[in-house]
Amino acid sequence: MMAEPIIRLRGVTKTYGEGPTAFQALKGVDLDITGGDFVAVMGPSGSGKSTTMNILGCLDMPSGGEFVFKGVHIETLSRDQRALLRRKYLGFVFQGFNLLSRTSALENVELPLLYRGEDKKTRRDMGMAALEKVGLDRWWDHTPAELSGGQQQRVAIARAIVTNPDVLLADEPTGNLDSERSVEIMKLLTRLNQESGITVLMVTHEPDMAAFAHTIVHFKDGLVERIEAGQGAGQSEKAPA
Repeated sequence: MMAEPIIRLRGVTKTYGEGPTAFQALKGVDLDITGGDFVAVMGPSGSGKSTTMNILGCLDMPSGGEFVFKGVHIETLSRDQRALLRRKYLGFVFQGFNLLSRTSALENVELPLLYRGEDKKTRRDMGMAALEKVGLDRWWDHTPAELSGGQQQRVAIARAIVTNPDVLLADEPTGNLDSERSVEIMKLLTRLNQESGITVLMVTHEPDMAAFAHTIVHFKDGLVERIEAGQGAGQSEKAPA
């Protein structure tokens, strides 16, 4: 028997506004995400991909339909319960890094643990372990201004994985990087996916970056247009630097 998907969307809709000015961003999205998959989400502006990612990250709620995460119906949870779910199971990486400029790489990585109430030693140990996973443990005391763009995104990824989440949601993680640094970040995400078994969901406009994924989901006009297999990590080594 096939394993139950870690994420299941059924008939998910999202409408903004009311009356004649209402806009239906999602029109009935059906989507299954298997635990441990690496999924690239693509589509033109206004296709619904960002709205879907916000819903998957429990940052927004659907107007209708079913959203099931690890067997839990998210639409039945309170705002506080959704916040706890984000804190425990989800990690986020953004195009703009979103690092605190006057704090060290380690202090940036420790932030989710601080919000979770972990003690200082635990925060340091887990923070250093996360920095080691992204190859920046020797840069732990450097501020963002002392790091390259690629290194800053590695710190952001370390911050996202420091709590050992089940799912990593990445919104255009290579959007602010050159081609060489972009490939480095994609190889890092691939390695984390393979070695840690973390499920990666990534929005991207770049086919070369989507090629690193195992599954590519294409959105159009508020619906999933098609789902296809990506090249995966093995073939992605051929992506241009």
